[in-house]
Amino acid sequence: MIARLWSAKTIESRSRQYLQHFESSVVPELHKLSGYIGSTVLTRTTNSETEVLVTTVWRSLDAIREFAGSDLEMAVVADEAAALLTSYDSRVRHFEVDLVDGAPPAIP
Repeated sequence: MIARLWSAKTIESRSRQYLQHFESSVVPELHKLSGYIGSTVLTRTTNSETEVLVTTVWRSLDAIREFAGSDLEMAVVADEAAALLTSYDSRVRHFEVDLVDGAPPAIP
């Protein structure tokens, strides 16, 4: 398995909107791809800025290629999402998943 990590920043008041966008628009599209396994979105607010860390998990680099195209490290950010963010990575990082302990937490 391969984990794809991407981060962004937004103002605190827009972080909820970004999470709603991810859940209602991004996740359904990801589930249409055969090599997609799952995702996690982490947030951390300091002062009035919220950092967002998105990890998607894939079966292989070929599965990621189906999503991202030939440039695997190019971030895929819809205009709708970009409008909610103050900054975001234009490149992503990939890591092999070598160990998973326990089940992922339930999303409220």
